[in-house]
Amino acid sequence: MHDNRLIVEGRLARFVQQFLPAALYRERRPLAVEAWNVPGEPVPAAEAFQARYTPITLPHNWGTPWGTTWFHATGRVPDELPEGTRLEIVVDLGFHGRRPGFQVEGLGYRADGSLIKAVAPLSQYLPWSLAEPVVDVYVEAAANPDVAGEYTYEPTALGDRTTAGTDPIYRLRSFDLALLDVGVWELAQDVWTLDGLMRELSVDSSRRWEILRAFERMLDVVDPADVHGTAGLGRDALVEVLAAPAPASSHRVVAVGHAHIDSAWLWPVRETIRKCARTFASAVTLMDENPDYRFACSSAQQLAWVKRHYPPLFERIRKKVESGQFIPVGGMWVEPDINMPGGESMARQFVAGKRFFLEEFGVDTLEAWVPDTFGYSAAMPQIIAASGTRWFMTQKISWNQVNEIPHSTFQWEGIDGTRVFTHFPPADTYVSELSGAELAHAARTFKEKGVAATSLVPFGWGDGGGGPTREMLAAAKRLESLDGSPTVVIDSPRAFFEQAEAEYENPPVWSGELYLELHRGTLTTQHLTKQGNRRGEHLLREAELWAATAAVREGAAYPYDELEEIWHTVLLQQFHDILPGTSIAWVHDEVEQNNAALQVALARIVEESVRVLVGEGERTLTANARPFADGGVAALGIQEGAPEGGPVPLTEEGAGYVLDNGAVRAVIDRSGHLVSLRDAATGREAIAPGAVGNLLLLHRDVPNAWDAWDIDEHYRRVARRIDEVDSLETQADAVVVTRRFGASTIRQTLRLSSSGLEVVNEVDWHERHALLKLVFPVDVHADRFASETQFGHVFRPTHTNTSWDAARFEVCAHRWIHVGEPGYGVAIANESTYGHDVVRHTRADGGTTTTIGLSMLRGPRFPDPDADQGQHTITYVVRPAAGIREAVAEGYRANLPARAVRGAREVEPLVRVSHPAVVVEAVKLAEDRSGDVIVRLYESEGAKASTQIRAGFDSGEPRFVDLIERDVEPPASAAFDDGAVSVMLRPFQLVTLRFPRG
Repeated sequence: MHDNRLIVEGRLARFVQQFLPAALYRERRPLAVEAWNVPGEPVPAAEAFQARYTPITLPHNWGTPWGTTWFHATGRVPDELPEGTRLEIVVDLGFHGRRPGFQVEGLGYRADGSLIKAVAPLSQYLPWSLAEPVVDVYVEAAANPDVAGEYTYEPTALGDRTTAGTDPIYRLRSFDLALLDVGVWELAQDVWTLDGLMRELSVDSSRRWEILRAFERMLDVVDPADVHGTAGLGRDALVEVLAAPAPASSHRVVAVGHAHIDSAWLWPVRETIRKCARTFASAVTLMDENPDYRFACSSAQQLAWVKRHYPPLFERIRKKVESGQFIPVGGMWVEPDINMPGGESMARQFVAGKRFFLEEFGVDTLEAWVPDTFGYSAAMPQIIAASGTRWFMTQKISWNQVNEIPHSTFQWEGIDGTRVFTHFPPADTYVSELSGAELAHAARTFKEKGVAATSLVPFGWGDGGGGPTREMLAAAKRLESLDGSPTVVIDSPRAFFEQAEAEYENPPVWSGELYLELHRGTLTTQHLTKQGNRRGEHLLREAELWAATAAVREGAAYPYDELEEIWHTVLLQQFHDILPGTSIAWVHDEVEQNNAALQVALARIVEESVRVLVGEGERTLTANARPFADGGVAALGIQEGAPEGGPVPLTEEGAGYVLDNGAVRAVIDRSGHLVSLRDAATGREAIAPGAVGNLLLLHRDVPNAWDAWDIDEHYRRVARRIDEVDSLETQADAVVVTRRFGASTIRQTLRLSSSGLEVVNEVDWHERHALLKLVFPVDVHADRFASETQFGHVFRPTHTNTSWDAARFEVCAHRWIHVGEPGYGVAIANESTYGHDVVRHTRADGGTTTTIGLSMLRGPRFPDPDADQGQHTITYVVRPAAGIREAVAEGYRANLPARAVRGAREVEPLVRVSHPAVVVEAVKLAEDRSGDVIVRLYESEGAKASTQIRAGFDSGEPRFVDLIERDVEPPASAAFDDGAVSVMLRPFQLVTLRFPRG
C-alpha cells in the first residue's frame, strides 16, 4: 500500500470542516422571535419577562456595546422524533471565532423563570424535549464587545461604556428548533479524538498509521451526500482503533472540569456575575446528563453572587455539591494576586473563602487553587498551611520567559520552613479541551517521569467563563484508555492530590518564591488601584483594632456586618486582574469609587470607636495602631501626648539646603537632588560618592506584547534623567522642587521625619509607554537585598550570576525595601509602591554603589488606553543606618500614621508582646461572634524569638487556632500563665491566638 498519508489527511480535513458540521442537524425550523432592548443596566429575569417585546425578523442587527437584549422565542415541537435524533433549540447570537467569554453571551430561561444553560460559540444549543410541546423560551443576550480582538494591543474605547459607541455590534442569525443527529454527533467526537491523537504520534509510528487507515476506511464508507444515513458505518470503521487500550505504563491524567472566570478583566464586575450564572447553569445541566461529571469552582465570591442574584441556581448547585459533582476548591474569596496583598489580606482570603464553603456546603476545601496569577510569594506555603489547607495548584509559572521550573510535583517551602505539596499541571493550560495536543504535551513535559506518572488537567473554557462542553466530556470518555494517549479519568482535585501524594512519597523541594518571569509591570500599572488597596488594608487594621478595644473595654457593639462587607470588597479587588492593573477602564473607575467609599466608612468606624474609648475631654492624646511603641505611646494603645515628629527647620548652607534633627542630616542641592544623608549615630554617608539620590529617570516602556502587564528588560537601555528644575522654593521645614517633562509635571516636597528623609511626590502624569523611576544610589556593599512580603521578607541577589538572577530585574516589595551590609543599611519605605529594582556596580575607587529603584508610574495603552493618566501622590521615606527592625517599623509608620485625638482618658492595649521582633498584625473579634479576641502575630526579622503574649483584659487561657479560628495543637514550647502565653517562634512564624472573654 503506497504512502498516501497527505491525501487521506486532506480528505479528512475537508470532511471535518465541511460535511460533518453541515450534517449535525437533520432539520431546523425557525421559531417566532421578538426582542426587548434593556434601556440601562441588566435587570432580573422576572422584570424582563414583563417587558413589552417587539417582533423581529432574522437576521437582526442588535446590541449596543455592553447593552442587553432579551429575545423571546415561541413555537411548537413535532409530535414525535425520528429515531436517533434529539430535540434542541439552536441560537446564533452573532458569534465569531471559537472562544467563548470574550464576545456576545446568552443565558436561556424557560417561561417559568427556570434557567436552562448558556448559549455560547461552541455551545449554541438549549436542550428541549417532547415533554414540553410548546416552545416558550427567553435568552438574555449580553452584547459584550470583544475588547481584546486578536490581542493587537491597540488602544480601544470599548473598555468604557461611555466611550464604546452606540451602534449595534452583533447580528442574530438564527433561533431554530432543530433535530440533532446523535449518530453524526458521536461520529464527530470519534473523529476529533482520534485526529488529535494521530497528529501527535510520530509519522513512522505504527499506531499513527493504524488510525490513518481507519480514517481512510471511514471516509470511504461515509457518503458526504448522505452523512445521516452512513454515519453508523463510519463509526464502525473506527471501532477497532478506538478500542485499543493504553498500556499500563501510560501517563495518567486526572481531568477536572473547570471554568476559570476572571472576576473582572475585559469586562466589569457586573458582567462577571452574569458569567457565573451562565457557566454554572451549564455545568449543572451537564451534571444532570452525566452523573460522572465533576466540576471544580474556586471562588467563594462567585458563588456568593449566585446565591444573591440567582437563588434557584444556587440551590441546584447545593444539591450537586451534596452529590459530589460540584466541587468547591481553592478556599479563597477570589483567586487573588499573590504578590501584592498584605499578610492579613492573604489570611482573610482564606478566612472568607473557607468559611463560606463550610457554612454553605459543609465542605472544608483542602486545595489552594490559583492557576492564573502573576507570581507566587514565598510566604504562601505558611499561609496555606495555617488555613488548614494541604495542597497548592497553579499553572501560570509555565509562562516563564527564560527559566523553566524543574518540577511538576514537589514540596514548596516558604520563608518559615513550612512546606506544602504542590502541582503544576504539565499540560500548561487551565482551559484544556482535552485535545490530543494538550495531552501529549502533558505526558511529554511531565518532570517526574520514572518516579511518578499522574498529572492534573483543568478542562473547560475559561478566563471569560464557559466551562466544559458536552464535546469535552465525550472526549474524556473516549480517552479513558486509548492506545497512544495518556489515560484520562474525570475526578476531583482531592482525588488527584491523594493519588499524587501516594505515588510520590519523597518529592523534591523548591524553597522560596516562585517568581514569574513575565508580567512584571503588574507591580506598577494603575497606581490608584494599588494605593487604594494599601490604604484600605491599613484602615481595616485600625478599624478592627479600635472597634475590638471599644467592645472589650466599653461594651460597644462591634460592627461585624459592616467590616465583613468592606473586607469582601477589598478581597474582591485583590483579584489577579484588578489589583495588578490589567483590567479595562470601567473596572478601575469602579475600584476607585469603591475605595473612596470604604475609606470613608472605615474612618467613621475608627473615629466612633476611639471616641467611645477616650470619652469627652480636652486631654491631647495619640492613638497608635502600629505594632510597636512610638513617640512614647504604647503599641496598640492610646496615651497622652501629641503624635511624634514636629517640623525640622531648614537651613541654607553653601550650594544647598540642610535638614537636621539631631539624628539624621540631609543635604539637598539647588537642583532638588539628595547629595548627602547621614545619621548621627554612625556619622556614615548613605549616598554613594559622586552620585545623587532622589533622581528621577524616565524610561521608554514599550513591552513586546502584554501592554499593561509587562515591563521588558530592554526598558533599562533607554532612559533620560529628569534634572531640569522648573522651580525650587523653600518652606520652613522643606525643599519643594517642581520639574516638567514631556506633558507631565512633578512637584516633590522633601522634609525630615523623625527617622529619615520624606519625599512626597505630587505627579500630574500624562506620558504614554513610559516608566517613571525614582532612584537612590547608596554606599552599601551588599550581594542581596531584603523586600517585605506577607508576614516577613525575602532576600534577592543584587548580582546576575545566573539566568534566574538576571530574570528578576523587577521585583515586588510591600512597605519597605532594605539594602545592608554588616552593621549598616539603608531602608526605603513607601505607602503605595510595589515595583522595585536593585542593582550594584563597582566604582573607580573600588567601592560599591547599590542603586535602589522605585517604580512610580507607567503609561500602558491596553486594555485601558488612559491607564494612570492624571494626578497621583506617592510618598517615600529614606532611612539611613537601618537594620531589618528599623525597616519594619518604617514600613508601618509610612502606612499607619498616628492619630491625634482629644478625650478624657488613656486606653491600655488589649494585648502586649514582649519581644520587639514579634509583630501584632491583627486584633479583632472572633468570626463566630462569640466576643472572643483574635490576635494574629508573626516573627518579623527572620530569627527565633522567645516572646510572651499577654491579654490586657480579663481573659481565659488563650488557645492557638488556625486562620479559620479552629483550635490547633499549641507549639511544644508554649507555656500558659494567667491570661498569657509564652512561646518560642521560629523565623517568620505566623501564629493566631484566641483569647476567650472572661
